[in-house]
Parts: sequence; structure tokens; C-alpha cells
Amino acid sequence: MGGTVRWGVLATGGIAASFTTDLLAMPDAEVVAVASRSAESAEAFADRFGIPRAYGDWAKLAADPDVDVVYVATPHAAHRAAAGLCLEAGRAVLCEKAFTLNAREAGELVALARERELFLMEAMWTYCNPLVRELTRLVADGAVGEVRTVQADFGLAGPFAPGHRLRDPALGGGALLDLGVYPVSFAQLLLGEPDRVQAHALLSPEGVDLNTGMLLGWDSGASALLSCSIVADTPLTASITGTAGRIDVPRGFFSPERFVLHRYGHEPEEFTARGRHDTLQHEAAEVMRCLRAGETESPLVPLDGSLALMRTLDAVRERIGVRYPADAA
Repeated sequence: MGGTVRWGVLATGGIAASFTTDLLAMPDAEVVAVASRSAESAEAFADRFGIPRAYGDWAKLAADPDVDVVYVATPHAAHRAAAGLCLEAGRAVLCEKAFTLNAREAGELVALARERELFLMEAMWTYCNPLVRELTRLVADGAVGEVRTVQADFGLAGPFAPGHRLRDPALGGGALLDLGVYPVSFAQLLLGEPDRVQAHALLSPEGVDLNTGMLLGWDSGASALLSCSIVADTPLTASITGTAGRIDVPRGFFSPERFVLHRYGHEPEEFTARGRHDTLQHEAAEVMRCLRAGETESPLVPLDGSLALMRTLDAVRERIGVRYPADAA
């Protein structure tokens, strides 16, 4: 595949609008179609962004032969169905995070993509961020020595009413899949899948997690202290501490504008983003690079990593007693 990559957008919510805005600013990307369960919503979105085709049916978008790749922007409860529909129709897929509701669903999508030899990637924009890539390179090169601790948090003050999707178990509600996916994925980017998982949470009357603390452990001796909340505005920071130094990432660690490396015995070194740091264009560019190269998986966001992340999130939910109806399927 060369030249312009033609995108379809499945869903019309806030993240779909943000992604479409960033795509339209890329000279090698074109948004050719949008779909929603509501024809009115799809048409309004198409009018807003100048998209030529609007479908009130996901299957019609999946069947559109002019679409090279579909961006699945639904809430995560619908990711298995939406991404699976597109893969069944032969479309490459970029699927928002959390990848699915549980590891079983994630495994089904990965197996389908690999069977069909189709591109599939979780929309983990943090992993594609150039400054985060620089941070991981520094850690891998031993800038802080052997990693001993990772700390990260993501919390919103809310409150969210009982009828909100974040309070609905059927929609994968709670802090963990919406917000906790960020600190957990950050820790696993640096240390891989943990060997042990501990967690504690405050649950809502509906049975979703409102405030969750996690302690992940690795056989190397490293540990990660992570938290997420939909009832408390946390600092949204991260820190990596090793035997030879520390890296501090200020508020917004998942798309940082800067970070500071403290090497023991040396002056602090500040690393700053070049250009806009909070764009979704980096993950879109990685998808298009992979498609042009004929790659079915991204080395920046490998599918095995997405599966490992879902296993950890499943383990956290098991520890805190949160179950979704989809878990019984």
C-alpha cells in the first residue's frame, strides 16, 4: 500500500472526533466513511468533518471497499463486536483501549486477525508517543540502572451519576478499564507482564470500581504501585526509580510534554517534546507505516502485549470482585 491511506471511523463520540480531527491534518490520510448505530448521528458527524459517506450500520462501513483501515472508537464493551465485524469483512483495524472487556475477548480478536493475516492494533497512543519512546530507550539503555519501582496514577473527580456508562457493569464501567489501563500499560511497557497482582478497591452499589489501588510484582524484584479513580482527581504523574537514578514524568504522563532524568551524582536532565505532545497522529502514523510495509502487527504496540495487559486487568478485577456480564459468555 502506498500513498494516501483511507480511513473509516466507527462511532461518533468524543474520541472519534478527536482522532478524526488529527487525521484530517495529516496529508497522507483521508477519512472516507463513518458509521454509527444511528444514521442521524453518522450523518451529523460526516457533515461536521466533510466525510463523503455516512452509514447507520456498522456492517456497511466494514463492507466498504474504499476503506483501508477502520478506527473503532466505541466504548470498550462494543470493541469485540465492532472490531470482529471489521476483521471478518477483511478490514485492518485500529481498536481503542481498553482493547476489550476481558482477555478472552482480546484473544478472540487476535486469533481472528492472525488467521486472516490482517492488521490489528490497540490504540495505545502512549506507546507511540516520541517522548515516551525516548523514555523507554533511556530505561532500556540503563539510564536509571535496574528498575525497582514504577508509580503512576490516573483519577478523575467525577462524580458520575448512577446512570452513567462508567457506573454500568454491562458497559465495562468503573475506573479500571477507562483510566487504570493507562498506569498499568505504562508499567508493563517498562517491565512486561507482572508475575504477581494485588489490588484493593472501593466499589459502587452497581458493582464497578470507583477507586482502585494496585501492587504489581515481578520476579526481578521490581514492583509497581498504581492507582485509578473516578471519584478523586489524582496527580496523573509517573515515576520510574532504579538502582542508578530516577525519571519523573509530570501531570499527563500518558502524553507527556516533558520528563526529568535524575542520574545519581549528576545534574538533572530535562527532555522535552518536539512539536505537539498531545496528538493522536503518532498512533495513526504507526498504523499507516505498518500498512504500507505489509506488517500485520506493530512492533510499538504488539498484540501479545495487548493480551498481557488484558490478563493483568482481568487479574485486578478478580482481586477486587468486579465482574461484567460478558465474563460469563
